[in-house]
Amino acid sequence: MSLPSSPLSMLARSSRVQRLVAGLPAASGLVRGYVAGESTQEVVDATALLVRDGLTATLGLLREEATDQAQAQAALDAHLDLLAQLSAKGLARKAEISLDLRAIGQCLPDQDDRYDQADKVTLEHARTLCRAARNAGTTVTLDMEDHTTTDRTLTTLRELRKDFPETGAVLQAALHRTEADCREQAWEGARVGVWEGGHPEPTAVAFQSRIDIDKSFVRCLRVLLAGQGYPMIATHDPRMVAIASSLASRFGRAQGSYEYQMLFGVRPDEQQRLVDSGERVRVYIPYGPHWQGYLAQRLAARPQNLTLFAKSLVSRK
Repeated sequence: MSLPSSPLSMLARSSRVQRLVAGLPAASGLVRGYVAGESTQEVVDATALLVRDGLTATLGLLREEATDQAQAQAALDAHLDLLAQLSAKGLARKAEISLDLRAIGQCLPDQDDRYDQADKVTLEHARTLCRAARNAGTTVTLDMEDHTTTDRTLTTLRELRKDFPETGAVLQAALHRTEADCREQAWEGARVGVWEGGHPEPTAVAFQSRIDIDKSFVRCLRVLLAGQGYPMIATHDPRMVAIASSLASRFGRAQGSYEYQMLFGVRPDEQQRLVDSGERVRVYIPYGPHWQGYLAQRLAARPQNLTLFAKSLVSRK
């Protein structure tokens, strides 16, 4: 359901505002509230503060997609450096890696349309990262934000899980296919997350109205919470949190057999409330040199995102 033409919805669609957001200095308070910073050290420091308060974290490096081997290798090295610093600080068991395969090779050019070489490089790099994560005492979770790469990412996931069954995946409920994907993934021990989706997708593959996306999200929650895996429930919506809690109770889920996930800087009071009530909460902390695109995208993808952002700014004061 699209919002009416209010100032907020007009703002969310404004390319000028997106450019202004993208031009904010990294040191500004606005940026620091929602992005940990540009360096590995900054995200490690942000992780330490969350862990101190009883939260866990998933760390997302914001990089452009790799279009050559050197860029893919650089992204892999950056992730390995992050793991090393987390381990050195004793934080690895409380912080996992959120991995976008496009950064480590999925978008490399191929000679044909089968993506054989790109997927081979991606799998090799992902295996290296999963091995390093396991050695550090943590895990890797694959992101799937673009519907055009979902099948390839799930194929890579299946290969990774042969040696690293702890590898997780996050699916977007906005896609028509996701309920079926959840059913395929909800086997014993599998770490599977679901979020509503923050990027507009074509009508042919995705629900468009807010109510349809919410319904799909709830259907996915039912599948995952009734299954044998480890559900990761990514939402800031108080209604969805309440529904997830009710479903967890209905299916006999003990606290700690699933987790909630929220974005860094969004509804921190709710994050702490859930932790204080005994729930496990993981915070997605974005960092890296391309934070401008992340912030602008989160604000402008949907008017609802900008509304939530505005409300969260008020709550932080």
